[in-house]
Amino acid sequence: MGSSSSLYSVLAKTVSRPPLPCPCDSTYTPGNDLDLDLDQDLADPLELLQECREVLRNRPAQLQRAFVQTGHGDSRQTIRVMQWNVLAQALGEGMDSFVQCPMDALNWAERKYLILEEILTYRPDILCLQEVDHYFDMFQPVLASLGYQSSFCPKPWSPCLDVENNNGPDGCALFFNHKRFQSLNTTHLRLSAMMLKTNQVAIIAALRCRATGRAFCVAVTHLKARSGWEVLRSAQGSDLLRNLRNVAQRIEAEEKADANVPLIVCGDFNAEPAEDVYRNFATSSLGLDSAYKHLSTDGKTEPPYTTWKIRPSGESCHTLDYVWYSHRAFDVNAVLDFPTAEQIGPNRLPSYNYPSDHLSLVCDFSFKDPTLVSQ
Repeated sequence: MGSSSSLYSVLAKTVSRPPLPCPCDSTYTPGNDLDLDLDQDLADPLELLQECREVLRNRPAQLQRAFVQTGHGDSRQTIRVMQWNVLAQALGEGMDSFVQCPMDALNWAERKYLILEEILTYRPDILCLQEVDHYFDMFQPVLASLGYQSSFCPKPWSPCLDVENNNGPDGCALFFNHKRFQSLNTTHLRLSAMMLKTNQVAIIAALRCRATGRAFCVAVTHLKARSGWEVLRSAQGSDLLRNLRNVAQRIEAEEKADANVPLIVCGDFNAEPAEDVYRNFATSSLGLDSAYKHLSTDGKTEPPYTTWKIRPSGESCHTLDYVWYSHRAFDVNAVLDFPTAEQIGPNRLPSYNYPSDHLSLVCDFSFKDPTLVSQ
């Protein structure tokens, strides 16, 4: 790709990366303080998408997915949310052992365009990512050029740092479209379990929808991985729920709201629906429901998988990723379906045409009529 391209120009501006931020402890920052140069000219997302596809022209075509309409809500005022564990580059190349994925498929020079292609195809208003280890040199500058404000919270002891030639720690990142939302505050959390700080983090952003004037909170997290850690995950989830309740109550007080501030919570929970952490979210007093249950015929069942990979220990097909929402305040208008096993292919994920071992979750929400929202 030539140096005259828009994407090249954006990336070329990141000549030197800023110092890595300190590990996330609990912080609450009021005000509109997330990273965005409000004076810069915005890039054309369709032009950037075409650039990505030109770079990827020798790879297999992008997985084809379609939105499933639920028949609920006002489709004229939707808020599109994407949840995605993008797979840290250092982990994909150095630690995760995807035995059926050729190393060439994980080459960052092209894989970053696969990631951008996925984001630009669906153009979310709010983007919640895990395992981000190229925030400063790719995600932040490119998405800022498209009008996204953002915040990044790295893991304090990221496993990426154990990989030779790593790009710094991985962590959670949250992006939102500045034209559609105003930042009220952002909270960075280092999740606790049994009163001890853990290596997992979360971001909670309080936003105001410019079209409706309504305030709400969005959170992104990535809980502890692997079997045997179910109790820890449950404790981390409970800590996140407690912090969500505290932040929401603080916003309600600041806004002098006469109704509960609604929530959207995205994450790789590393937990199947049978785990306690899932049940704790489903039964929380915050009134949360899982958006992707709308894909099921009964409206009560999660998808059969959100991640599918092959490691030395064998094939791993699980539902670990979720988009939770305040069901009394939001309608789910549509959800993006998942590719079939045949589309994914026998070597599973990641692959030459999909950059992560986790599939993205994309949902369209709309606010319910405030006069109908339960207090």
